[in-house]
Amino acid sequence: MANKVQVPTRNSALIAMIADEDTITGFLLAGVGNADLRRKTNYLIVDSKTTVKQIEEAFKEFTTREDIAIVMISQYVANMIRFLVDSYNKPVPAILEIPSKDHPYDPTHDSVLSRVKYLFSAESVASGRR
Repeated sequence: MANKVQVPTRNSALIAMIADEDTITGFLLAGVGNADLRRKTNYLIVDSKTTVKQIEEAFKEFTTREDIAIVMISQYVANMIRFLVDSYNKPVPAILEIPSKDHPYDPTHDSVLSRVKYLFSAESVASGRR
């Protein structure tokens, strides 16, 4: 049999999640969950008892960790900390706003989509196309 090649852990990256319990559970069942030696996880379950401060701290932690490549956040949770999400401007980790079961997706509040629209509108104006 062929030898299996091990992927070095320092070159691998994680997906972090900030969302409701159902969304987190789905992603954990898909294998996205991780807990390190200090029992720190790559997700935060947001419920009625979760404070905005806890959400802010998790967002800041996930966006500064070197082992995280993508932070997926439910849009209704992102709206609670909209000032942080909108002010974040680094390419990695990427911030993706996702819908949840109880809160439909609203493209007008998506920070990434609004930046893309701005870039394309600025590009089309600069090149003379509309």
